[in-house]
Amino acid sequence: MKNLLTLLGVAFTMILLAALPARAQDDGIHHLALQISDNSAQKMNTVLNVAANVTKYYEGIGEEVEIRIVAFNAGLHMLRTDTSPVLERVRSFGQSMPNVTFAACNNTIQGMTRKEGKAPPITEYAEVVPAGVIELMTLNEQGWTIIRP
Repeated sequence: MKNLLTLLGVAFTMILLAALPARAQDDGIHHLALQISDNSAQKMNTVLNVAANVTKYYEGIGEEVEIRIVAFNAGLHMLRTDTSPVLERVRSFGQSMPNVTFAACNNTIQGMTRKEGKAPPITEYAEVVPAGVIELMTLNEQGWTIIRP
């Protein structure tokens, strides 16, 4: 009976641990994901300002930070080379801030392609991901902090 209770206790603990979300490795690196889903120059600039300020803070205290900016829905305009009001800033980040990466939602790209009759041009500094929301969910499950400035 005692062995059965011990076995049940171990099994219960394993089930609980399996139910917990996966967390980022304790690599000493801070992980921040920023969401942009609005076609607003002000919000796009806010996202870029947050990325720059967070980078500056952690570099100032000698720590590392990885930042992922995820654009979907109308926020994809941030990464379009033909409609982005912040394209020069995105290029600047892409060239000088290797800790900041950009993700472009393929679901949104496909929707814009159907609506416009051609694929929207996306900056070379963005990685196309299957879906912006899925990217955010995956990052969250890996322990990233998700913010929508």
